[in-house]
Amino acid sequence: MSAVNPRFQALLLEYSEEADVPRRESIERALWSEFGQEAAVLVLDMSGFSQLTHRYGLVHYLSMVRRMQLTADPIVRGCGGTPVKFEADNCYAMFPSVDDALDCALKLNTAFDKANEATPDELDIRIAIGIDHGRILVVDDSDFFGHPVNRASKLGEDLARPGEILVTAEAAARARSLDAIALAPHAFSASGLHIDAYAVSRRA
Repeated sequence: MSAVNPRFQALLLEYSEEADVPRRESIERALWSEFGQEAAVLVLDMSGFSQLTHRYGLVHYLSMVRRMQLTADPIVRGCGGTPVKFEADNCYAMFPSVDDALDCALKLNTAFDKANEATPDELDIRIAIGIDHGRILVVDDSDFFGHPVNRASKLGEDLARPGEILVTAEAAARARSLDAIALAPHAFSASGLHIDAYAVSRRA
């Protein structure tokens, strides 16, 4: 766990050492009260890690990861989001609304598609994105935890194809403006999770 906030860590430890159930419940409420937020979560994953690393070497792929980070960060911020963390070839971000997250996802795809036109195939960056919404624990805007993070990660890292944006049905239901995008329904079962989701694209 990368969160280092002393108060957060102290409450977790206190919870784990507390035998009294009502007291544990009180500690849990304190954690959610101090660190809980409602937010949209976006997880971006670079596609093809194993193949590219095997074919061109680790340094080649890490250089692409760095380009991804430098491209994604300002786009996330420009859409009103917070880039919570970059881990390996993933970007984890949160947004005030699902609409902001969807707007960002579409802009990220556009940006990388355009950048790929100017690079040889072996340097093209292809991304997959998952989006969910719900209550999460946020620690100093540098890490976050919760069911929406897990589901967005599952969609972005494991289920979305290169260039694909997947949003959970629950998150899509919270979007206020869908005029410019099309939603194609999908149902996934993975790692014990059943996720009803939509593939997102711009309307023609």
